[in-house]
Order: sequence, then structure tokens, then C-alpha cells
Amino acid sequence: MSTAKAKHNKVMITCAVTGAIHTPTMSPHLPITADQIADAALEAHAAGAALVHLHARDPVNGRPDQRPEAFTPFLKRVKDNSNVVINITTGGAPTMSVEERLKPCAYFKPEVASLNMGSMNFGLFPMLARYPKFQFDWEKPYLEESDDRIFKNTFRDIANILITCAANGTRFEIECYDIGHLYTLRHFADRGLVKPPFFIQSVFGILGGIGPHPEDVAHMKRTADRLFGNDYYWSVLGAGRNQLPIAAQSVALGGHVRVGLEDSLWIGPGKLAESNAMQVRAVRQVIEGLGLSVASSDEAREMLQLKGGNDVNF
Repeated sequence: MSTAKAKHNKVMITCAVTGAIHTPTMSPHLPITADQIADAALEAHAAGAALVHLHARDPVNGRPDQRPEAFTPFLKRVKDNSNVVINITTGGAPTMSVEERLKPCAYFKPEVASLNMGSMNFGLFPMLARYPKFQFDWEKPYLEESDDRIFKNTFRDIANILITCAANGTRFEIECYDIGHLYTLRHFADRGLVKPPFFIQSVFGILGGIGPHPEDVAHMKRTADRLFGNDYYWSVLGAGRNQLPIAAQSVALGGHVRVGLEDSLWIGPGKLAESNAMQVRAVRQVIEGLGLSVASSDEAREMLQLKGGNDVNF
């Protein structure tokens, strides 16, 4: 049994504050500028998020931006004003090359980096029907062309990211959008390219990945248990309206949770979340309502065996 896992009975909340799925037209509350992203991260941490998962955007039109200089203004501010664990994306956006996506993590050497465990169809086009007009000209084609777009992470790409980030002491939020991604993680673990404890983030409800049915969630957990035993921490994110129901199922099964406007713009049926912190508070109510408590950032560091917030390049 993993001794780190045995010692803790607290729930880690990750907040993904902006991402690259939703576009500015969809919500006036989606953080776009560096100040908005920093504010959202700090507010989420104050509400109970132990980790924040960060993407950057063009401050003028909100388009996903993976240049390291786009991250600089908010990374330092979040670090200087909180103790939160900062997790930088290597997913970027499906329109980007792996070389583009890897640059911020290679440069900033964060405690945690996200890593998608495979190539996949990533269908955003169903969202088109909800919005007759878009604020910026990039938004419609970005969604529309996703019916012919593959998010690319080959075995070679994943190995490259693992080796590059591990050399800097960065650990991984392993994003698994389907059952096969768990087997891919097992493959890389057997090769010694990623070490336990694994932080597995199971993703439900993205078109192209596993669905959001409770049986899908249970199947993902059973498979991870069989492949990784006590050597992993399991967290979930449910896309859109699935966010809180799937979070509740994870907590009931002994898992952890991820919320945030990257994954869902909503706080209830037909009601936009006014902030990331609002979603953190909502899932914290679920956790505490089940008689559990929320992990602090330092408790998350101990659980995930992270290198510490001072050993980064920002």
C-alpha cells in the first residue's frame, strides 16, 4: 500500500480557471486577460482549491495562447500571493503542435503539468447550435472545424513530454479521456518514464472520449484500481452539466475533484457560474456534506510528492 495514500483522508480540489474549450461569447465570466486569470486562480484557492490548472489566452480576443510570455504576467502574481499548487497545461489547444504545447512547462518548470494520455477526436462543434453570433471571428471556425480535428499526443509525443518535464522535477496530472488512456499510462509506468504516486484525472463527457454516465465513472475507477492499486490518486472532471454530479460520485468513491470554467460554464440548470470560486464553493459543500474535509495545498504537495512551490522558474 502507498503510505502517502494511507495517511490521508482529505479531498483535493483542482480548479481549471479558463482552458481552451470555451470561447468568450459563451460567458462574460470566462477569464481572458492575465489579471482576470490571476484573480480567478487566487479566488479559487481562497475558496478551497489546493491546485489551479492554468492556460493562457490572448487578452484582446480570448484566443488560446501557448507562448510562455503569455503565461508570465499571471504565474508570478499567483505564486507571490498564494501557496496554491500551480499546474500548467501541456494540452494547450487542439489546434497547436506538441512543440508549442510543451514550451511553457519546459520553460517554467512547474510543480505539476497536465498530460493527455493519447490522441483523440475532440468534438466542440455541438456547441455551435447555442450561439447564433460570435464576438470574435476566430470562435466559429475554431468550434466548427473540430469535426475534422484530432488532438495529437502519440506515444512519441507523450514520451517527449514525460522526459522533458521529469528532468525538471515536474510531476503530472494525467488526463484520461477513455479507458485506453489508463492502459497507456500503465505502459509508460512499466517503462519507468512516470513514477507513482500517479495523479489520474479522469475526464467525462467530452465528445470523442468516455461518456458521463455513472457506469462510465465506475468503470474508469474499477479499471484504474486494477491497473494501479494503491499507487494513484483518482480525480474526476465532468464536462458541462455533468460537473457536480460526477464530482459527487468521485467523492463518494474516495476520489478527488476538478471544477472550473475550463470544464463547465454553469453552476446550475441554465445559470452561468459568475466565477471559478463559485464552483469551488459548490463542490466544497458536496465534500463537506459527505463528512469529509478539503486538502490544503501543502497537504496536496505531500500526497502527490511534489517538489515545492519555490523550485520553479517563475
